[in-house]
Amino acid sequence: MKYEDVINQTITYIEEHLHELLTMEDIADWAGFSKYHFHRIFQTTVGMTITEYIRMRRLANASVDLLYTDERILDIALYYHFESQEAFSRVFKKAYHLPPGKYRKLMSDVLKNKEESYMDNQVKGWFLSGSDPFNYEMGMDREVVHCGKSSGYLKAKTVIDSSNFATMMQQFKADKFIGKRMRLSCFLKTKDIDTFSGMWMRVDNAFDDVLQFDNMSNRPIKGTTQWNRYTIVLDVPSESSVISFGVILTGQGIIWADQFRFEEVDKNVATTNLEIQTELLDEPVNLSFEEEIS
Repeated sequence: MKYEDVINQTITYIEEHLHELLTMEDIADWAGFSKYHFHRIFQTTVGMTITEYIRMRRLANASVDLLYTDERILDIALYYHFESQEAFSRVFKKAYHLPPGKYRKLMSDVLKNKEESYMDNQVKGWFLSGSDPFNYEMGMDREVVHCGKSSGYLKAKTVIDSSNFATMMQQFKADKFIGKRMRLSCFLKTKDIDTFSGMWMRVDNAFDDVLQFDNMSNRPIKGTTQWNRYTIVLDVPSESSVISFGVILTGQGIIWADQFRFEEVDKNVATTNLEIQTELLDEPVNLSFEEEIS
């Protein structure tokens, strides 16, 4: 976890300079590392090289421009620092399985004909819960994308009280992960969050007792932020039964999520567990309230 902060700062730097010339040397120098050392750190943490990450983010932005602007393909290619339209088309086709021109025509038609299908709150594998889920909306967004063709979002609709909250979440059996230390990571982007937002993960036993939990309450995401990577690390004890996770939004605003990743990590990776594990004493103590804490 010791490199998480510098990686997050680097991703923010990349987001702010996607339209500029970015080299591995410049980024490593900005982060204060040698090129080769920082290459290893970034790839180990994010799961791809810096070059791959920058290309992926530029392609995602270019795919949005193809669908929601009338800019020429050549201009889009040059804006995102591809050396030519041909080079852009080659890389785009490899990632999206269609050349840019055909992607623009085909996907634009799909959006026009099935626009309502992306606003009906149905997202495969995910469900909406929380204290006031009826005041919120979840769905898929093709205009705000981190990677690929779409992202998931959770948005306040008729929220009045800042205590209202909702979560877009999943649950699955813990069986395959018993005894392991697991890291959940994803990319999040926010807009106008007035109270609190973040990612969360919980491990329960068969009696619904919470064994491990983290909702980022000690590192909340507020306001408007660009895409960045966030992580939670929890143990899955032997008595675990269910693992739940998702994104949470309290009050007003909107949060987008993309590229969730669930992986085992070494025990030397610190957990982010917020549940205080107390030791059960053999007998009661300090019954007269006279003893001081030493």
